[in-house]
Formats: sequence, C-alpha cells, structure tokens
Amino acid sequence: MQQHQEKERNDSKEIDEQRWQAVCNRDQMWDGIFVFAVCTTGVYCRPSCTSRRANRENVSFHDTPAQAQAAGYRACKRCKPNQVESSSHGKAIAQACRSIELAEEKLDLAALAASAGLSPSHFQRVFKSQVGLSPKQYAVAVRKQRFRDELKSSKTVTQTIYEAGYDNPSRAYADNATPGLMPSKYKKGALGEKIRYAHRETSLGSILVAATDRGICLVEFVEKEEALSVLRAHFPSAELQEDATDWKEWISEVVAQIDDPHRRQSNDTALPLDIRGTVFQEKVWRALTEIPSGKTLSYTQLAQSLGQPNAARAVARACASNRLAVLVPCHRVIRESGDLAGYKWGLERKQQLLEQEAKD
Repeated sequence: MQQHQEKERNDSKEIDEQRWQAVCNRDQMWDGIFVFAVCTTGVYCRPSCTSRRANRENVSFHDTPAQAQAAGYRACKRCKPNQVESSSHGKAIAQACRSIELAEEKLDLAALAASAGLSPSHFQRVFKSQVGLSPKQYAVAVRKQRFRDELKSSKTVTQTIYEAGYDNPSRAYADNATPGLMPSKYKKGALGEKIRYAHRETSLGSILVAATDRGICLVEFVEKEEALSVLRAHFPSAELQEDATDWKEWISEVVAQIDDPHRRQSNDTALPLDIRGTVFQEKVWRALTEIPSGKTLSYTQLAQSLGQPNAARAVARACASNRLAVLVPCHRVIRESGDLAGYKWGLERKQQLLEQEAKD
C-alpha cells in the first residue's frame, strides 16, 4: 500500500512537471487538457496564455475549468479558458504524449492509435503533424531526456537505465550515442570523453569545429585565442585533442559548407551531427534543417509549423541554444516584421549568410 501511494505521488509530481513545461512553452496543444491557476492573482488560464509567466511556486494545475472555479479562481479575461474548444484530434494527441511520457514500458502504436480513435497510419500522420516527431521518435526523445535528468542524481547507471524505461543497457547506450556521451561519462560530466577540435578560417570569419566519434558537436564563430575557453565552457570535463588528422575531411566539409550555400543544400555532402538538446530543442533544430536555403521563416511561423503557434519565444530560445552554426541554420529565422533578430554570432554575419544564400 505504501509503495502504491508513493508511486501515485511520483506520477502526480511528474505530470505537474510536464504541465509546467507546457505552460513555459505556451503550448497550445495542451489547451483543453488542463488549466493552471495562479494564487497571487486568483486567476486561472489555459496553457497557451500569453500573460506574464507566474513563479512556479504560485501555480497549481486543474483538470477542468470547473475544478479551478471550485477552488476559488476566476477565468482569465485574456485567454478565456472557460471557452476553450479543442482542435480536431488535439486532445487525443496531447493524451498520447502524456501516455508516452508516463509509460514505464514501450507503448504499442496500435494501442495509442486506438485510444485516440484513429487508425495506426492516420494516428502516425496526425501525431507527426502536431508534435513534429513520430510517436517512436518522441518516445526515444522522452527516454533520453529522462535518462539524462536521472543521471544527475546519485543513482547507478544500471539503475537509471531501467528507471528511464529501457528494457536493456544496450538500447540505452545506443539511444544515448546520439548526444555523444556514454551514460557513465554523462554522469561524470563527460569525464574522459574525447573532443577533437580545430580552428579554421572561412569567408565569414574564424570558426571553431569540435567533434566526437559520432559527429560534429560544435561549430562556433570564434577567434583562435578564445577557442579553448569556449570548449571548456561547453565540455568542462572532456579530454580535448587539437586537430586530429583522422577527421580532416569533416573539418574541410564544414568550411566548404560555410563558404558555399550550394553544398549546404546537397544531401551528398551531409555531415554526421552529434546534436545535444532537450526534446523541444531537438524538435526545433530538426525543423531548422528543413528550411530551404534562400528562404526564411519568422519565429511565429516556425512555431506554427511545429503545431505550437504560441511558442515563438521558446523557439527563439532554442535557436539561441544552437551550437552548430550554419549546419543547423538558425540564421534563416527572422522577426515577423522581416527585420533580423538576435544572432549569437552577430547580426552582420547573419545578414551575410542570408544574402549569400539569396544570390544562388
């Protein structure tokens, strides 16, 4: 009985954390699934409300507007949470995401589709259009994020593997090869991880390129004298090795893709990328790589393409967190007005990139 109660408390805490993330991202997909209330204002809102974000300790969650009103809260006049109408399939897909996030074992596609009242093929298409990832990709991303979060505690790697939802260690190691760190190394802050790096000149300035055995993990426009401090900030416990001869082809290709926009459009010159981010960041970065060279989107348009039209600020933060300059083309995202927004490597360089791509 005590174990069952403890599990229920943990599940409730995890659900609240997921809901808080939805509020932080102003995720419209969760509208109609729950509302959140703020004790300091006495108001309850839908997750996508654009009002100023409250402090976490002042926020509570309620399954329905009626529950929030019964607790003494009044409806927000801006987002009108008591008038929310769920978009077609939105509630079912949100529930599927929640089922995947809380599952202790792999969920069958047919079962998820049946719970949404859709055929497996239709469910797959709807899920991908609203979430930006397939159900399988979303489940992998959730497990990876859970795994990384849990490794920060004092648990053993083996214990964390199973608690994160993996059936065996080999699957955990295979999934977490994408972030470039084996589980035991991640737990120790990348201690012993070998990061190879080189500094080169391009038509757009000096770049620092770094890689693991799995792919390019960092491309930054930075002067040579700043290279080591940048690397140590990103990989504080890693072993740094300068300019290894066995990956010079990767370095040359990075330089070529910066200098020539035609190469950036070719699948024949695709480089292996070792991308490290949260579920949401990886979804944004994946969408960035699908923007054609010479084209731009606004942050709002990119958020809309992900099925999260109110997450423009979260999209902007994900773009700002990009470590792979040009290879993940965050320079193709601009303000809705058409003006250039902030670019971590300088607005002048962003303008050069866009002009270079527009000419070809």
